Amino acid sequence: MSVLTRDEAQTRARLLDVHRYSIELDLTTGDETFDSRTVIRFTARTDAATFVELKPAELLAATLDGQPLDPESLDGNRLPLDGLTAGEHELRVEARMRYSRTGEGMHRFTDPTDGETYVYTQLFMDDVQRVFAAFDQPDLKSVFELTVTAPDGWTVLANGITERLDDGRWQAAPTPLISTYLVAVAAGPWHSVRTEHRGLPFGLHCRRSLAPYLDPDADELFDITRRCFDRYHEKFEEPYPFDSYDQAFVPEFNAGAMENPGLVTFRDEFVYRSAVTDTERQTRAMVVAHEMAHMWFGDLVTLRWWDDIWLNESFAEYMGYQTLTEATRFTDTWTDFGVARKAWGYDADQRPSTHPVAPENVDDTASALLNFDGISYAKGASALRQLVAWLGEKDFLAGINTHFARHRFANAGLADFIDSLASATERDVHAWADAWLRTTGVDTLRPVVTRGGEGTYTLEIEHTGSRPHRVAVGLYDQDVADESRHLVLRRRLDLDVPQTEPHPLGKRPALLVLNDGDLTYAKIRFDPESFETVRANLCGLPDPLTRAVVWNALRDSVRDGELPPTAYLEAARAHLPHETDLALVQGVLAFATTQIAGRYVTPEGRPAALATLSSLCRDLIRRTEDGDNPGLRLIAVRHFIDVAAQPDTIAAWLADGTVPGGPELDPELRWRVLARLSVLGAVDESHIAVELDRDLSATGQEGAARCRAALPDEAGKAKAWEAMFGSDDLSNYLFIATAQGFWQPEQADLVGAYVPRYYEDAVAVSARRGPAIADAAGRSAFPVHAVDAETLRLGEACLRDAEPIPALRRKLVDQLDDLRRALRVREG
Repeated sequence: MSVLTRDEAQTRARLLDVHRYSIELDLTTGDETFDSRTVIRFTARTDAATFVELKPAELLAATLDGQPLDPESLDGNRLPLDGLTAGEHELRVEARMRYSRTGEGMHRFTDPTDGETYVYTQLFMDDVQRVFAAFDQPDLKSVFELTVTAPDGWTVLANGITERLDDGRWQAAPTPLISTYLVAVAAGPWHSVRTEHRGLPFGLHCRRSLAPYLDPDADELFDITRRCFDRYHEKFEEPYPFDSYDQAFVPEFNAGAMENPGLVTFRDEFVYRSAVTDTERQTRAMVVAHEMAHMWFGDLVTLRWWDDIWLNESFAEYMGYQTLTEATRFTDTWTDFGVARKAWGYDADQRPSTHPVAPENVDDTASALLNFDGISYAKGASALRQLVAWLGEKDFLAGINTHFARHRFANAGLADFIDSLASATERDVHAWADAWLRTTGVDTLRPVVTRGGEGTYTLEIEHTGSRPHRVAVGLYDQDVADESRHLVLRRRLDLDVPQTEPHPLGKRPALLVLNDGDLTYAKIRFDPESFETVRANLCGLPDPLTRAVVWNALRDSVRDGELPPTAYLEAARAHLPHETDLALVQGVLAFATTQIAGRYVTPEGRPAALATLSSLCRDLIRRTEDGDNPGLRLIAVRHFIDVAAQPDTIAAWLADGTVPGGPELDPELRWRVLARLSVLGAVDESHIAVELDRDLSATGQEGAARCRAALPDEAGKAKAWEAMFGSDDLSNYLFIATAQGFWQPEQADLVGAYVPRYYEDAVAVSARRGPAIADAAGRSAFPVHAVDAETLRLGEACLRDAEPIPALRRKLVDQLDDLRRALRVREG
């Protein structure tokens, strides 16, 4: 299949005006395919030839202005439209299309709980062509009219309000001008909860089997939705531009959510079947806020080409966190961003695959797909947060509203946005954009504290990198009235980097924290005296966002080889038992478990690392025995299970169905315990079968696949490998679950022979099944435990000789760079 190049898109955009799509989908034709009929009305500005995209199981018929086109002329995914004359045209295409099981195009899912079937679209980038014929590029916006024939008992959701017609078809209201990739359909026997706000219908939708879990959370979800909706209307002069707001929680969704106008689709893990922490509820709320921001950033005003994806994602990321903080009970969202999302950006920006927030060389759609990463999301949002700190929120919002007014229901690029900002300020935003959006890499800031006369000190900030920064510097003193570890903020300095001269500090603080408040995007380090204070008093810092900055600095120091991994574990062991912020506890334990114990310490050092983490989790469990912090207790229990080196305690929990003192083991905890017991060889297939009988849900199926792949059994490993790489039967979620179970550090000898097989088989399955499975194969199925030179050599040979498709190549480039980093950390 050909991917669309930027040059081809620009040529076609100069040639065509697309006015209207009339699309008819018939979902009653069987389990494998559906029928798609498309009428496209468009204007050609000159005499020329072009093409329309389509990826059918079978092209049944096509006519251009009533004249038949030869179905055999379909070349891959392109149907030529030769001999176009200037003027109005009508293209009709009838095709039989395949359902997907990889979350691309029209995904079809049958719920194992009750046998009900659901379908939904994910049409991002090249996947519109899997559902209907289209001029598939973002700057050929059009009106879309959609009719869907669905089985009896189904409800059809779409971008506009849908109506069931007398003949069993569903008709959606025509859309305003939107891009092809934003068209959405979700059909099935949905369980729906509906309300109205500001005269617009709002809806929540999920599988029927999830109704008992959605209903208790409906009030919370609607409250978040209404509060964000109202706050955006306070910020934005342009009102919400569509006729309804539905949020559908759909199965086996590859992303967190998708911003289809009027019909946002979410992964249905956000309908919680098991206990979750308040931080996880905050994350769900942030995704709601993020996707709603897209109604303006991306849907109302859309990028021209995929080099400006940051105009969608960076803005939605920034607006999601900021609006949630301003409008809801989740007032501390930037701490979670700092400890979780920002690390994603830092990691991505230090790999060979890094790119600017706003890259200039996105030549085709395959390349563009690779840029949906921590740079386009987290780094871009961090850059915008720094922009607001430098520009001021008033001027920032004025520029945004100018941008919406200038480009409503149209397309815009970086230059358009910067011009809109420039109209609202005297500051040189063009220079700011060049420094922040067109460059790569992470700057590093180091404090240099110098003693002057009479016991006074000055601060210089050593700056490695090229970007200007507006930073706060926190000066902290030990609380002399308290013998505990508490630190007291003396004051914060607002400084510009690079500095023009040293800044006076007065007396020396016990701790100096650069980027206090986390308003810029840079790695920070500590002067020697401050580092000693961190080691002794980290938990005594009064602000969780400051603690997030410090934990990130320790994390970066480990990754850069400046701090031994064991020192990070020692800090966690000393300070996490006193931590009150759940996002920090979760973030630190996740890094300590997956990266420190899983990769950075040697196999010989892993038992001691696991013992340290196990002891830490026991302390947290003991600390929460009175039941006053169930979220902290849940995090501690989860991680205690994950790091268990012996089966006795967690096996007893599973047998009893509860942790002594709580919580009871709900489905998520039961599968988590069983997965760890599988790794340790303390259960077998019969135990997994019993648990699956207890939980026949889709999540149960995934849990069983994960456990089976984790068993230390040669036959089981061979079967799991065959399921992933030898056949194409696994859905995207079952592939990921199987991959997650397969590689285990405790089983390195057992799976050693599969490491060289991985590269060849991953290349083959990616070529057969496409980008979504390629992403899963590179992300979840990579042997991350195999930190050795041979794994690296084999990977480099694969990149050099095997020609993996772009989605897999990108993942392998990133995995191998992380592997090199792990090797360097181990070498000390």
